[in-house]
Amino acid sequence: MRANTPGFIGERLTQVRKSLGLSGIGLAGLLGVSATTVSQYEKNKQSPRPEIMDRICEKLNSPRAFFLRPISDRGERAILYRSLAAATKSARERAEVRFEWLREITEYLHGHFEFPKLNLPSMDLPVDFRTLTHDAIERAAMQCRQLWGFGEGPIGDVVLALESNGIIVARGELGSEALDAFSEYLPNDFPYIFLGTDKHVAARSRFDAAHELGHLILHRHLRQRDFGHPKDFKTLESQAHRFAAAFLLPGNAFLKSIWAPTLDAFRGQKETWKVSIKGMIVRTHQLGVIDENKYARLMINYGRRYREGEPGDDVLKMEQPRFLARCFEMLLAERICTKEQLLINLPLQPHDIEELASLPRGFFSGFKGEVIELPVLRKVPRESASEDGQTAEIISLPPFKVAS
Repeated sequence: MRANTPGFIGERLTQVRKSLGLSGIGLAGLLGVSATTVSQYEKNKQSPRPEIMDRICEKLNSPRAFFLRPISDRGERAILYRSLAAATKSARERAEVRFEWLREITEYLHGHFEFPKLNLPSMDLPVDFRTLTHDAIERAAMQCRQLWGFGEGPIGDVVLALESNGIIVARGELGSEALDAFSEYLPNDFPYIFLGTDKHVAARSRFDAAHELGHLILHRHLRQRDFGHPKDFKTLESQAHRFAAAFLLPGNAFLKSIWAPTLDAFRGQKETWKVSIKGMIVRTHQLGVIDENKYARLMINYGRRYREGEPGDDVLKMEQPRFLARCFEMLLAERICTKEQLLINLPLQPHDIEELASLPRGFFSGFKGEVIELPVLRKVPRESASEDGQTAEIISLPPFKVAS
């Protein structure tokens, strides 16, 4: 009898299955085994025989080393989704798997680099998020703008500002138009924002990024048990909406730029503030410039005029994360690693690393990760010293310049 695969991690099989949107029965059919067998694999009650292991790698297009890589226990999650109510369970599972891979990539790179220091405003927020007022949210947005040096002017690049201030940002397909973005900020970890690419509208994506920043600042201490009720989730989303609007369109400066609360006036300011016309209508209502009747009429006219989409969406460019890609490029430029070594140390699918780290498509072209292992630079813990008394060198990335 041939031995099974030693060191097989069943949770890795679950990850790939969910990332592909497969059910246990679907995966069983793909592998030519029973659904019960797949369940045994995933629960670590049985490991695949060598021939089945080969089939898993082939059918799921994943390197063998991936299934032998341990998974860190993250504890209780605190993922906050944009548009959670409309998202299917399958879409959320796929998103969470890709998020876990993003975290693995980040942890690996952090072993080589000093990341930008986290720079979020420290605020005395109420323990119960339900008591958070509009005024407090407006102050939080303005405090963040001032801390990041924006004053009251338009923000040139929201994603660049997030990365410059210690937030890990990634873009990727979420496989569902109902999922726009999500974020998480756990103790002793980096804050993350994951932006979907399923909708290619730059103004909307900027708002999503600002919305998730609102969650990181206003709701950083919450866990998923704290917002299980749909009404609570709606409150959290409304608060993050308000933060995003105040962050992107600070009241005084925005109102001074609008000669009248009309669709044409908003259209004229879209390229300046890089916010949708609909977002500007909502903001003028928040600021009390228009009443309920005027707001309703504007929204009706908006729907009639822009049924096929807003003008200017083809002009605004989608903002791209840069930090993680720059880390990979510096590892290669400084000859710390080769592409082969990177795929050994991070045994994910090359195209997954490329997407999650915003690397050019084909960056790892020709490398499958299944190669003879090459020597890898030994890491020395930062706190310890080498034999000659010198501490280990950490490559420090120069900080980004935040666009104003």
